[in-house]
Amino acid sequence: MTVYLVGAGPGDPGLVTVRGAELLSRADVVVYDRLSARSLLDLAPTHALRIDVGKRAGDSHTQDDINSRLVELGRTHQCVVRLKGGDPFVFARGGEEAAALGAAGVAYEVVPGITSAIGALAYAGIPVTSRYSSASFTVVTGHEDLTKEDPQVDWRAVARLGGTIVILMGVARWETIRAELLSGGLAPETPAAAVRWGTRPDQFTVRGTLADLDVSQLGPPATIVIGDVARLDLDWFQRRPLSGLSVVVTRARDQAGQLVGPLRELGATVVEYPVIEVVDPADGGAALDSAVERLSTFDWVVLTSVNGADRFLDAVADGRRLGGVRLAAVGPGTADAIGRRFLRVDLVPPKFVADSLLEVMPEPPAGGGTVLLARAAVARDVLPDGLAARGWQVEVVDAYRTVAAVPSPGLRHAVAEADVVTFTSASTVDRFVASVGIDRMPDHVVSIGPVTSAAAQALGVTVSVEATDHTIDGLIDAMVRNGDRLRT
Repeated sequence: MTVYLVGAGPGDPGLVTVRGAELLSRADVVVYDRLSARSLLDLAPTHALRIDVGKRAGDSHTQDDINSRLVELGRTHQCVVRLKGGDPFVFARGGEEAAALGAAGVAYEVVPGITSAIGALAYAGIPVTSRYSSASFTVVTGHEDLTKEDPQVDWRAVARLGGTIVILMGVARWETIRAELLSGGLAPETPAAAVRWGTRPDQFTVRGTLADLDVSQLGPPATIVIGDVARLDLDWFQRRPLSGLSVVVTRARDQAGQLVGPLRELGATVVEYPVIEVVDPADGGAALDSAVERLSTFDWVVLTSVNGADRFLDAVADGRRLGGVRLAAVGPGTADAIGRRFLRVDLVPPKFVADSLLEVMPEPPAGGGTVLLARAAVARDVLPDGLAARGWQVEVVDAYRTVAAVPSPGLRHAVAEADVVTFTSASTVDRFVASVGIDRMPDHVVSIGPVTSAAAQALGVTVSVEATDHTIDGLIDAMVRNGDRLRT
């Protein structure tokens, strides 16, 4: 039984260490605070207990309470992760928690994290040291009450240290700190900057000099930097193609990663709002299993989605059972899902919609041919009807079905404030409108293709951008190409 004090980094979930991510993946309990990247909680098993002990105005989470809770949890659970913003031992009271655990005889381990003193500034394009202007940096807490009789921080002495000064948690006391630094001899024209929510998509930076830096528009958490390095503007983070955009992803949670990850890499703030869940068909898969037992009687198997491909191939289990049966896939995503099972796809239509398959599907052999179509429980009949009209005998089986997910009220609020919502299927459009309503629709809608767009338009939803390539990559590319339009 061990309590792990894990640094979550300053905000970007990608900055957590490999060790931290590994511990989260097997945690029984995660105790987290306000500054932690909340998406890191998704790394924990679904059964893990998640406990929010973030300190906020008016709450009851004192440090003594947190220490006692960690001791209690450490005695009753195998793997307790105490997820702390930044680094546990840099102004994060990790030392106090470690001391309490040690005194109680509870095993603990410290997993360092990236402190905002370095990470936030790096994402703002400000190095803390520079070969020509700063050979050192000093990190100071600005949280201390300077009116008490014996303050620990002598700001006038800090002013005389030289190099770069980095102040954490200093926004509320900035005017007093500034006055002390000026009194200590630091020149008024010394470059200065402040970064709020560093490394997060909503990162915001203000620049100026020690004399005129205005942090009134910034709330905590913010990192203030003073010194010649603050004149540097090596920004890369906020120049990414989708920076400043808040994007709603409506895919099922177990599929959203394919879209969420790239969007975040491109700078978007992602709101995960899974409106559907993929579950077994109503018959529990009996019809699919029956068809798989008769695979040798089919000439073709047609798969129209990644879900359908995965469910069908799970039922097949052994690819050798497909000997002599040809595979058709609608779209490269479906083809990739088949390819991951080391199977070759015989036919992919040039357009990634079911209708296009009818144009390239060969004629049935003399005497007739059979097609197995494994798909969602509710789908258009264009493909089976069209194949039947061409002379094929078609057997349609339900490989899966989608049901409505139930998002929280907090998520609905985040959706209403977003800039863009993405739809990757007609079912996500239907479920989203039913859940959120037209009035709370973000300003812009991005659709993966014409079938999805038609479903949106039928419900009175205006589509701003439609992907030319009807794939997840195509949808992302369409957003990048239309970034300026989506910001308006």
